[in-house]
Amino acid sequence: MTRVAAGSFLMGSVHPSAYPDDGEGPVREVTLDSFRIDTRAVTNADFARFVEGTGYRTEAQRYGWSFVFAGLLPDNFPPTRGVAAAPWWRQVEGADWSRPEGPGSTVELRPDHPVVHISWADADAYARWVGKRLPTEAEWECAARAGHQGKLFPWGDELEPGGQHRMNVWQGSFPAHNSTADGWYGTCPVDTFEPNDFGLYNMTGNVWEWCADQFGGDGTRRVAKGGSYLCHSSYCRRYRVAARQGMTPDSTTGNVGFRCVAADTGPERDRH
Repeated sequence: MTRVAAGSFLMGSVHPSAYPDDGEGPVREVTLDSFRIDTRAVTNADFARFVEGTGYRTEAQRYGWSFVFAGLLPDNFPPTRGVAAAPWWRQVEGADWSRPEGPGSTVELRPDHPVVHISWADADAYARWVGKRLPTEAEWECAARAGHQGKLFPWGDELEPGGQHRMNVWQGSFPAHNSTADGWYGTCPVDTFEPNDFGLYNMTGNVWEWCADQFGGDGTRRVAKGGSYLCHSSYCRRYRVAARQGMTPDSTTGNVGFRCVAADTGPERDRH
């Protein structure tokens, strides 16, 4: 973990690329106490230790299925229910954190990839087990910005500065063709790209990350931040630090994970 010092930052965005209906704006000053945050998302290996130590069964395991991106399934995969507004998501029986693409798939060769098919309750249970908690949205965004006030990404405003890929998102034409110019089609290891100035890896792209906050006032959804490997400017520009989406707490998909925060215990590796 790394320590984020107490202080104020500007949260939110009214940039033309923002989604006003998501509640990204207005830009407002937020003051936070110091806290510590995981430098990377929780991995398959991390979650496996939790399961081994507790016998925990995720919500996807209890449901018996989860949503998988169709592009990760074999061409001869039988037709299953999709999501009306996002037909690239397919309901896959037996898909869960340990079998991300369903029966026959495994995380054995992906121990350092982020754990996925994780509901909000699953993430909360893991965080409690390790003596931590889920970040507030403000804590997450402050840490992701790493002092770059008003910028779109953890490093600045340019998506690919100097032609360099800085996160795992979709390249090409979504959802039919991904050039994998960044080196990845699905998830990538949690420390693949250069960290931000606070030493945090993959705060944008790769997988969405659950936050503690409710999304909106009806209490039916929780906030997720950061975007995922499926984000593309043609339909989802939510790979920005201010971007947010609301999901029902029982949602489980192949592009949602999390990282944890904890109370501040000292000045080690102080970040401002």
